[in-house]
Amino acid sequence: MDDIAKKHDEAPEAAALTRRGFLGMAASVTAAATAAVLPNVASGVTAVSDGRDVLEVAIIGAGLAGLTAARDLKRAGCESFVVLEARDRVGGRTLNHDLGNGYFSEAGGQWIGPGQTAIANLARELGVGTFLTHWEGDLVMLAGNARTTLANDGGFDTDPKLRRELEEMARSVPTAAPWTSPRAAEFDAMSLADWLATKHLTPEDQIGWALAAQLTTGTAPEKLSMLHYLSLINSADCNYRQLEAIKGGAQESRISGGSQILSIKMAEALGDKVRLSTPVLRIENWQNGPVTIHTAKGVVRARSLIVALSPSLCNQIAFDPPLPEKRREMQRRWPAYAPMRKTAHVYKKAFWRDKGLDGMLVQLKGPVQFAFDNSPEDVSFGVISAFVNNGVLPSDPKAAEAELSRIYAQAFGDEALHPVAYHEHDWGKADNWSLSCTSPMPPGFLTKYGDVLHPPIGRLIWAGTETAEIWITTMDGAIRSGHKAALQALQAAAGGKA
Repeated sequence: MDDIAKKHDEAPEAAALTRRGFLGMAASVTAAATAAVLPNVASGVTAVSDGRDVLEVAIIGAGLAGLTAARDLKRAGCESFVVLEARDRVGGRTLNHDLGNGYFSEAGGQWIGPGQTAIANLARELGVGTFLTHWEGDLVMLAGNARTTLANDGGFDTDPKLRRELEEMARSVPTAAPWTSPRAAEFDAMSLADWLATKHLTPEDQIGWALAAQLTTGTAPEKLSMLHYLSLINSADCNYRQLEAIKGGAQESRISGGSQILSIKMAEALGDKVRLSTPVLRIENWQNGPVTIHTAKGVVRARSLIVALSPSLCNQIAFDPPLPEKRREMQRRWPAYAPMRKTAHVYKKAFWRDKGLDGMLVQLKGPVQFAFDNSPEDVSFGVISAFVNNGVLPSDPKAAEAELSRIYAQAFGDEALHPVAYHEHDWGKADNWSLSCTSPMPPGFLTKYGDVLHPPIGRLIWAGTETAEIWITTMDGAIRSGHKAALQALQAAAGGKA
């Protein structure tokens, strides 16, 4: 912990991490750590290719989806592929804050739970362990100067009858294609807030249901399609608590070493097949192939191209010929309004646990959407992480750290005024390679554009968590989409239908 405190004192500018620009010392530390773990990953200093050789498969994106696809290709005996990554690191929407001494706090996706077998299997194959998320103790709620504590059972819902009603409706909404539900038009015409408004909930219940939905999807119930939300519950075996809860739910466990370690290990095994700092600028001849991929570092040609990107990022690439009109419109209108800003306060100890508190905090009409105990498994020190509201929290990291410390002191005690380190990551402002951490579907979107999300077009194969058949928006969904994309590419190589 002395190393952590020293790092904080000597490099306060590290708190200014603004995601993928990797500015300041925090960026240097992360990039250096990645380079140390990935000695064989190409830096992109030299040209990718002169464009004359034709690979079997090219992959855009070195997040969980793209790297899983690449790993599957290699395991199937295919060596003719390359992974092109715009950033100077791997991991996509997973990123570790290096806390020193081998400890990490997750700046992006971090949780896994029952039913998420794809990520559990991958972690096991890579020799990466998991540990339980801490939730025991009382949750704190702040409303202005008022403070109250609530018993926590590891979940957020308070009305079993309402939960069962949601689960029953979700049975008719398949995650892979919610727009095919018999009630798709009805459900997609309303928001989750519209539906909750008919249930005459108490203010306390309204807070619980809204908080759960916002933490899962990244947006308020008013902006969330009921059809989309039901499809997420369907992912969790039509079990609301399996989707939303910590105990027995999708937030039950964390990845030892931080979630980015999965991508780091996959990329390490792939070696120079992964090309960092290589943004794709233009894609030509995608209809019949070979596909010509113009990057900032050269040209690649491949018989198939796996695009492991959020649809919103596809707008940054020029396609020649243009993509079909409906696909283009879907990408232009793709919801990218849930960027997420995530913070981490590091303390010498998890002092709140000694007070019977679980480290969770809900603040009504304040900067903190939700704070939680993100301490390491051995609890050798304490970490409070939070999803915060950008509009009501200073953009300057030092000011943000001070404001959040004051709020945590109100919630957990004056010890919170003295963090030994602070980290933050704003997924919407750090660079051009994310735009949004999650993609909550607004009313009307899925029934209009959902049918063009999955199908390959020409030699293009779409991947990314948004294209998963279950557990969309999660790390598990990203991995599942990578498996599917690799299979489609292998089928295309064998002369089958992609």
